[in-house]
Amino acid sequence: MLPLSKPIPNGKMATSLVGAHTPWSSSSYPSIYVSKHINHRLKFKRLATTTTTTRAIPDNVSSGSVSTKDPEVDITLTRKKRANEVCPELKGTSIFLLGMNNSLKTTLGKLLADSLRYYYFDSDSLVEEAVGGRLAAKSFRQRDEKGYHDTETEVLKQLSSMGRLVVSAGDSAVQSATNLALLRHGVSIWLDVPLDIVAREVVNGEIQLSLSGLSISGSQDEVLSELSSLYEARRSGYATADTTISLQKVASELGYDELDAVSTEDLTFEVLKEIEKLVRVKKMMEEAARPF
Repeated sequence: MLPLSKPIPNGKMATSLVGAHTPWSSSSYPSIYVSKHINHRLKFKRLATTTTTTRAIPDNVSSGSVSTKDPEVDITLTRKKRANEVCPELKGTSIFLLGMNNSLKTTLGKLLADSLRYYYFDSDSLVEEAVGGRLAAKSFRQRDEKGYHDTETEVLKQLSSMGRLVVSAGDSAVQSATNLALLRHGVSIWLDVPLDIVAREVVNGEIQLSLSGLSISGSQDEVLSELSSLYEARRSGYATADTTISLQKVASELGYDELDAVSTEDLTFEVLKEIEKLVRVKKMMEEAARPF
């Protein structure tokens, strides 16, 4: 829990895996190309960051006292102030979001990264880019299941060696002991969203499925049944996360009657609060371990 890894050194990967063009294989392909795509994404994100201005928050303004005439601006400033208070304690430790793929997980990851001034990555997207796109990834998985999972592991291996990242981990990322060990290099957070919401997004085409063979041609009930099977197979892996953010629990605590009323801002505040708790627990454990 909270290993406090170092930030990205000079914006480069902590481990560099660069090689000449080599035909696909489960042993050589992942380690050669994943680094290339991650570094390309980082370069693009750094350029985007340097061309974007962020409204400064005065140091003497507490997280509960920010006030403007625009409620949306007020919420944004409060969130960023809270993130500014949490960020020094993280010391660059990356954050991994676990759980079934859904739109909330994606938007939460991006907003959390923006709040902490981290870089955001989606591990499924990196896998697909590394093997030549979504269709190529599907073909690769059908032809070489082990090679595909090796690529997933390679992506997590390289991301876990870096700091200052928010990573939306693929919904199947928890299915191997190796991957679970890699996720321990950062703070792991399980975003638990009811499966009926995920099924609705799948049927409506609001989210892209990971390459799990899940059918999207059936009714919502049929999709829900398939999702339930996948969820049961992965739930024990999700449960290894450092903390869990339950959409139902957040809605209940905020007094919302509908789960759809929970905003990404609400979830981001919950994540920041949970990170603060993890930091306090870590400090207490360190204090208890010191000799008298």
